[in-house]
Amino acid sequence: QVQLVESGGGSVRAGGSLRLSCAASGSPISGHCMGWFRQAPGKEREEVALLDSDGSTKYADSVKGRFTISKDNAKNTVYLQMISLKSEDTATYYCAAGWGTVRGYCSSNYWGQGTQVTVSS
Repeated sequence: QVQLVESGGGSVRAGGSLRLSCAASGSPISGHCMGWFRQAPGKEREEVALLDSDGSTKYADSVKGRFTISKDNAKNTVYLQMISLKSEDTATYYCAAGWGTVRGYCSSNYWGQGTQVTVSS
């Protein structure tokens, strides 16, 4: 069982930056495939970034070059650094943990409660 708690959301102007954190407990993240997802009002949840136990990453085309997923195994925490934010990045961001590889398939078995990111133009 993995418990995930996101933080770091907020309101920023377009072009600004935010760093989201996802603190995990119950299991070391080093053995998991970790991911960030987001859901905007009226839209389906979408995958934003994945980071597997080998360190491989995958990003949605819409965030490539602007978002970076990383982790600190000692702190059991995953981060999502977001720069050059756009209004279309406005959403609730969720952290997820599962198993698998970026090259294959990463499951999302455990979810956090989400953190709101609002980008104003």
